[in-house]
Amino acid sequence: MIYLNITSYTVEKLEDPIGLLKGDRYEFFLDLDIDEEDELYSEKGIGLRVLFAVENDEGKIANYHFYEKESDEVLDFALEDDEEETVLHFCSEHIDD
Repeated sequence: MIYLNITSYTVEKLEDPIGLLKGDRYEFFLDLDIDEEDELYSEKGIGLRVLFAVENDEGKIANYHFYEKESDEVLDFALEDDEEETVLHFCSEHIDD
């Protein structure tokens, strides 16, 4: 289990200039504090990029990936169900920041 402790974040509303997508899209970059014992841990830091979609006042995670912050290397890890729920809630609460 990956222990998710979000230490900071940035969020940006993505523009759809030609109107192909329904609803709104937001890009979140979450900085994570990962326990040294976790297989995801890196001294270079770990982040989570989340593409968050909102349509009809309902938010969902459209896509995400973990990455090593210093190198931007994408890491092949997945969120567990409870972690995905945590990220979904966090993004829902912070789309207006």
